[in-house]
Amino acid sequence: MTRTPRKNWMAELVPSDAAPGARRGVRARSGRLEGTQEGQKAMTPLSEGLGLTSARLRLRMVERLRASGIREERVLAAMAQVPRHAFVDEALASRAYEDSALPIGLEQTISQPFIVARMTETLCACAQGGKVLEIGTGCGYQAAILAAIAGEVYSVERIRVLHDRARQNLRPLRLPNLRLVYGDGLNGLPEAAPFDGMLIAAAAADLPETLLLQLRVGGVAIAPLGQDRQSLCRISRTGPRSFARERLEDVRFVPLLPGTT
Repeated sequence: MTRTPRKNWMAELVPSDAAPGARRGVRARSGRLEGTQEGQKAMTPLSEGLGLTSARLRLRMVERLRASGIREERVLAAMAQVPRHAFVDEALASRAYEDSALPIGLEQTISQPFIVARMTETLCACAQGGKVLEIGTGCGYQAAILAAIAGEVYSVERIRVLHDRARQNLRPLRLPNLRLVYGDGLNGLPEAAPFDGMLIAAAAADLPETLLLQLRVGGVAIAPLGQDRQSLCRISRTGPRSFARERLEDVRFVPLLPGTT
């Protein structure tokens, strides 16, 4: 990914007095970077889809997460608010609040709720009110959780079909602090760096230094690392070119691949 001049890269808000029929929200001058829509930071409620039980199912999911060791209330509140069933195929909606990964097509999955909560909780200290980069938008669920906590979220997806689907899934939530990017996640997003936090939603043997250098000093990346055996790791930038790594737990993610498709 080449560095694009800021004046051509930054998203542009459609003014409130736009001509009738103009879409309110964010449009991208470059055609790559897109917002979900203009609106309040609080998420716009969706029609429940599963009837009156879906809010209750989310609360039960949150209680399971709490019992499993998730302690950060901001994360639990976000998980209670974001409708996970809106991010999966309708045929799988009844399973949306199980603690399991579900297929979203193209050999990709939506992570199990515990992993979403665990990764988000790890970033909370640096992400609150800060700028976060997500690599691997997928269906958009993790991005929505991050947007409830961080000041700004940039999410990169390499598969065009998933990028478009995530944009569609996220549009009803009207998240003005979330930007979706179609591109090679291994390049990061130098135009928007430095980031306070990074969340990598696919596994690599290691992360390129060019990506990690987009963290600010003191920033944290959370990523699954390894091939045959994967571990969720916290990587902290401790100096201009120095990083500290901490292994958290065993996980299983799809591989982090280069390029776009």
